[in-house]
Amino acid sequence: MRILVTGAAGQLGRVVVEEFRQAHTVVAARREDLDVSDSRAVREAAARFRPEAILNCAAYSHVDGAEDAPLIAFAVNALAVRSLAQAAAEQGATLVHFSSDFVFDGETDAPYTEDDRPNPQSVYGTSKLVGEWLARGAPCWYVLRVESLFGGPKPKSSFDKIVEALIDGREVGVFTDRVVSPSYTPDVAKAVRTMLERRIDAGVYHCVNSDAATWERIALAAAGALGLTPRLTRVRMADVHLRAVRPRYCALSNRKLADAGIPMPTWTDALTRYLRARRTAGSRTFESRP
Repeated sequence: MRILVTGAAGQLGRVVVEEFRQAHTVVAARREDLDVSDSRAVREAAARFRPEAILNCAAYSHVDGAEDAPLIAFAVNALAVRSLAQAAAEQGATLVHFSSDFVFDGETDAPYTEDDRPNPQSVYGTSKLVGEWLARGAPCWYVLRVESLFGGPKPKSSFDKIVEALIDGREVGVFTDRVVSPSYTPDVAKAVRTMLERRIDAGVYHCVNSDAATWERIALAAAGALGLTPRLTRVRMADVHLRAVRPRYCALSNRKLADAGIPMPTWTDALTRYLRARRTAGSRTFESRP
């Protein structure tokens, strides 16, 4: 299968490229190679490579920054998706687009399903929801909602930063009341490859690791696995002023994906493999500290 991956230099894009290169022909388009907000460039790139699938890992992910730069957020997270869908239609290709838990308002106490009504509370979340709608212009499309990504060769998420702080012995702030479903990038990439190879039904899927936890619980689990005594500053969402509203409860149910024959490992299992991968890579010391 010929695969075009946009945003190939990002945290998820790098892992997706690595996963698909095991069995498919991949063109990895970084931001400097292909500006997805340039509709003409997108169509020309698709016509040149003639992909059978386009995997859009490009995104404007600065949640707070989007409040001050809505045009940029919508250009990358929404209008660019329309261009990719049109290019996919011209080539008869499948489009895979990644969305976010921020399309929900977080005012619930049960994991969101794909049938739940989105109600974004921020510019970022709204731009991601519009991108979901525009992805449907492709002849075959998948919208995969992910959240709290972690892992990969270029870790930079909140999850990764918490682990970095624990290893360094630094104090780290964690929410006690924000619930998430972490997404380990190798698990997400593997699920996407399986979806395309098996040609499961098109549509919206939640592609996150199973189960959910507060950021406090995640930090404690990571510290325990590392044999460290964490220095945590516990905060509630109401105590912190953030430019963009975050959904308080944003756990996502991945039952639909499991019913399609693609069960996702638990986040605790993913955490174990993530820490093992870091240890093997030797990127940081994992010796216990007092």
